Amino acid sequence: MDRQQIDRFFKILATEFQKEARIILTGAAAGTILGSIRPSVDIDFAVEIKRPGESTWKEFNAAVRKAISETGIQANYAEDIDRWGMITLLNYRNNTKFLKKYGHLTLSVLKPAIWSIGKVTRFIDPDIKDMIQVFRKTKISPTRLAETWGKALRKSQRSTALIRFRRQVESFFKSYGKKIWGRNFNATKTIIQFHKSAGIEKF
Repeated sequence: MDRQQIDRFFKILATEFQKEARIILTGAAAGTILGSIRPSVDIDFAVEIKRPGESTWKEFNAAVRKAISETGIQANYAEDIDRWGMITLLNYRNNTKFLKKYGHLTLSVLKPAIWSIGKVTRFIDPDIKDMIQVFRKTKISPTRLAETWGKALRKSQRSTALIRFRRQVESFFKSYGKKIWGRNFNATKTIIQFHKSAGIEKF
């Protein structure tokens, strides 16, 4: 799935659902928009309907099914995508970039640092490759990334997922930092910033 297919999916969705709503892309489809070259196989997104109600949600669900049927693209959506994982996406609704307007439908994408929280939480090979490509493309600061990931860790509810997240963040900076930010990248310094933002001494 490429940008054109993503565009077609939301054109169909907007035609079928002609009420005001905001879509926030995440996952692999967002990675495609942000700079990943790995083909995504589905579309994940948050949806905010201006005047939600039971009948309106039924209409929206029917519109999504129609878009899936017409494009062959699978889609997953939620009113609040922060509930999809054990690590919080922070104030993700205020960390987006506008992409396009389709009638009453507004399409945005998560900014790279927030988008990557889900990627580093899962931390399988395709997610790692996505992050490397997107971080290179967007030239995100490693300090900003460390601060965002640290804040996400600090604000998440206590669980075993916090330990995994911490280890995976540290592993990512150690293993891929120089590949993304060059040979002068200092993994130790960046991890210290991550620990500071996370309040790591509390663990």
